[in-house]
Amino acid sequence: MVLLVAHAAAAAVPSTLPDLSTVPPDLVVPEARRVDPAAGARSLQTTSGWEKTAVQHTLYLPVDWAPGRRFPVLVEYAGNGNYRNAYGDVSDGTVEGSRLGYGISGGRDFIWVCLPFVVGAGDDRRNAITWWGDVAETKRYCLATVRDVVARYGGDDRAVIFCGFSRGSIAANFIGLHDDEIARLWRAFICHSHYDGVNERWPYAGADRASALGRLQRLAGRPQFITHEGSVRPTEDWLRASGVAGRWTFVSLPYRNHSADWVLRDLPARRELRAWLAAVLAE
Repeated sequence: MVLLVAHAAAAAVPSTLPDLSTVPPDLVVPEARRVDPAAGARSLQTTSGWEKTAVQHTLYLPVDWAPGRRFPVLVEYAGNGNYRNAYGDVSDGTVEGSRLGYGISGGRDFIWVCLPFVVGAGDDRRNAITWWGDVAETKRYCLATVRDVVARYGGDDRAVIFCGFSRGSIAANFIGLHDDEIARLWRAFICHSHYDGVNERWPYAGADRASALGRLQRLAGRPQFITHEGSVRPTEDWLRASGVAGRWTFVSLPYRNHSADWVLRDLPARRELRAWLAAVLAE
C-alpha cells in the first residue's frame, strides 16, 4: 500500500525540477549486518531489555573510531515505508534503509544510530514501518539505546543530534520534543522533508498546530537545520508565525525527489549542512 497521505507534499513539487539521478553519488551507504560493532562497520543491534522482541536498530562506528575516544552521535529516524513515487523514490520505513547520517558524516567523526518506532506489546514488539507505533515505547527504546551507545562506544552525551527524513523529520518534534525527558537529550536537529505542525491532516492524534506548538516550546532555542525538496517555504512560514524564537536554518533543495539521497552527493546543501553542524558542535 502506498501511503499517499503520508507523502502528499511530494506530489506538489514541480516535475520540471531536475532529478537527483543527474548528480552522481560520491558515497555508498554500508550494508547493515549482524556483525559485532567495529570501526567502519554497520551492525544490526537490539538494546538490552528488548532481546526477546523483534525490535532492532543499526549502529555505525566511524572509520576513525577507537576505544577511549568520544564522538558526537547522529540519531536517525526513517520515513514512512510502503512508499514509491513516479520518480522512482522509495522509502521502506526501515532502520536498515536509512541514510541521512551516513551522508552527513561521510562515515567519519560521528557515531551513527538509526532507531525504530516501536509497535506491539510484550514479546510481540517490533519496528513500525509506518507512523509512530507506541510513542512511550519508542521513546523508552531511544533513551535506553543512546545511554548504551554513550557507555559502551564513546558517544558524547552532550553532542547528540536528531536527524530524520519525512516521517522521521516530523518526529524531530513529535518524538524528540514529546516531553521534557526526551527533549533534554538533543543538542540540535536536522529535519529533511516535512515538519511537525505544517500539515494538520496527518493521520494521527496530535497533528494539529496547537499540539505541535506545545512541542515546539520545548525546543528552547536549540538549532534546527530544515530542508525540503522544491521549497521549504511552508515550514518557514509556519515557524515564523509560531511566536517561538528559534535558531532555524532553512534550505530549499532544487530537486524534485522526496528522498534523503541528496546527502550522498556533493551538493551545496550538503556542504552547508556539514558546515552548520561543525559550527553547532563548536559552540
